[in-house]
Amino acid sequence: ARNVYLTSEKTFTRKIYELLLTYKLEHLLSKDQIFEIYLNQIFLGHRAYGFAAAAETYFGKPIQNLSIAEAAMLAGLPKAPSAYNPINNPKRARSRQLYIIERMQDNGFITKAQADSAKVEELKIRSVTTPNTTHADYVAEMARQLMFAQYGPDSYTRGLNVYTTIKADDQEVAYQALRRGIMDYELRQVYRGPEKFITLPIDPREQEDAIDEALIDAGDKGDLLAAVVLEAAPKKVRVMRQNSEVLEITGDGLKPVQSGLSDKAPPNIKLRAGAIVRVAKNAKGDWSLTQLPEVEGAFVALDPTDGAIRSLIGGFDFDKNKFNHVTQAWRQPGSSFKPFIYSAALEKGFTPATQVNDAPLFFDASVTGSQAWEPKNYDGKFEGVMPLKTALAKSKNMVSIRILQAVGPQEAQDWISRFGFEAERHPAYLTMALGAGSVTPLQVALGYSVFANGGYLVKPYLIAKVT
Repeated sequence: ARNVYLTSEKTFTRKIYELLLTYKLEHLLSKDQIFEIYLNQIFLGHRAYGFAAAAETYFGKPIQNLSIAEAAMLAGLPKAPSAYNPINNPKRARSRQLYIIERMQDNGFITKAQADSAKVEELKIRSVTTPNTTHADYVAEMARQLMFAQYGPDSYTRGLNVYTTIKADDQEVAYQALRRGIMDYELRQVYRGPEKFITLPIDPREQEDAIDEALIDAGDKGDLLAAVVLEAAPKKVRVMRQNSEVLEITGDGLKPVQSGLSDKAPPNIKLRAGAIVRVAKNAKGDWSLTQLPEVEGAFVALDPTDGAIRSLIGGFDFDKNKFNHVTQAWRQPGSSFKPFIYSAALEKGFTPATQVNDAPLFFDASVTGSQAWEPKNYDGKFEGVMPLKTALAKSKNMVSIRILQAVGPQEAQDWISRFGFEAERHPAYLTMALGAGSVTPLQVALGYSVFANGGYLVKPYLIAKVT
C-alpha cells in the first residue's frame, strides 16, 4: 500500500492510511494480484521499477527470457537495491544470488542439477553507464517539470519521448568545467572533518556489511567517492570502498586533510577508523583524500540565434543539492551588468569615444534609497577623464554611475527589460549601475545573447520536440 499509493514519511497519519488501504486491497484483490502489483512497482536500482524493467536494465532481455541464475540475481534486489546490486556491488549480489538459488532448491522450485548449473553460470551484466554517460540530472528534472506543466499526471503514463536542445558533448564539457572550478576552490579551504563516524565491528564479515551500508547511505557524488577509514596515521591512511576494495593513500594525497591527521585535531575533525570520507583521483591519477564542497556553482550556455539551451548544470551534484542554480538562484550580477547600462547610454546618443570623468562621488540617502553611499573603484584608483570604451574595458565604477545618472535610473530600469531582465528586481537607484539588482545565470546568458545576435531578444527553450 505504501509503495503504490503513499509516501515514505514517518507519521501516524500515513500509518493509519496504510492500514486502511491494506484492509481495502485485501478485500478487493487476491494475494497473487497484490503480489503482481508489488513486483511491477518495487524499486530495483538504476531507475528500474518492477522486475520487467530490471530484466532489461541489468541483462538487456525480456523477463520471460531470464535464466534461473539471472532471475535469482534479480530476486536478491528487493531487500536492498543498492547493497545487492550487481553493478554497484557484484560481490554482495553474488552472495545473495547463491543464497536464493539454495532456497529455491530447498523449497522444490528447482532440482539439484538446475541449482548446480545456475551457481556456475557466468552472468553478463549490462553496463547501464555505457549508453548514457551525460551528466544531465538538472536538465532531466526541468524536462519533467515542463512535461508535467503541459500534460499533468498523464505525462507519467503516456509514454512520452522528450527530446531536449542539449548537446551531449557540450554538456559533458560544462559538467567537468564546473566541478573542476569548484574543486580547485575547495582545495584552498580548511578541512572540515569527516562527514560521519561509524563503529566498526570486530568480526570481518559484520565489518564489511557495516561499511557497505554506510557507503550506500553516503553515496558517491560523481568522481568524489565515499570511503570508510580503516586506519589513519600522519603519513598513511587506509580506506575501504564498496566490494571490500582497500585504498592506501600517502604523500600529496593527504595534503587536503592534513589538519585532520594532526595529534591536536579536535574529535569532529580527527581522521580515525570508522570515519566516512571522500576520495578522488588527482591530476596524476593517484588517489587523494578530499571533502564535499560547501560552495555551489552553475553553468549555462545557449545559442544566441534562437535561445536553444546547449548545456545546463544547475549545481555541483544533483544528489547533494537539487536546487537549480541556473534558474532558481537570484544573485547580484555585479560588474557583469554594466554593459546593459552602457547600451542604454548608446541609445541616448553616447558613443564609444564620449569622454566621462572617473572621479570620486558621494550620495546621500535620498539618492540611493537607503543610506549614504560613497562608491569606490575596484582598484581604489581614480584615473580622470576617459572615453566610454576604456571605462568599460577597465570596469570603472565611477563612470558607470555617471552614465546611469545621465540616462536616468527610471529609463535604465525600463531599458533592461529589453534584455529579458525583470525590471522590478532592479530598483531605479544609482546602485543599479554596479549590478545591485537580482538576476539568474540563465537571465544573464539571455541578456548577453541580445548583444551577440544583433539586438534581438529570443526566448530560451529546452524542449526540442515530444513524441
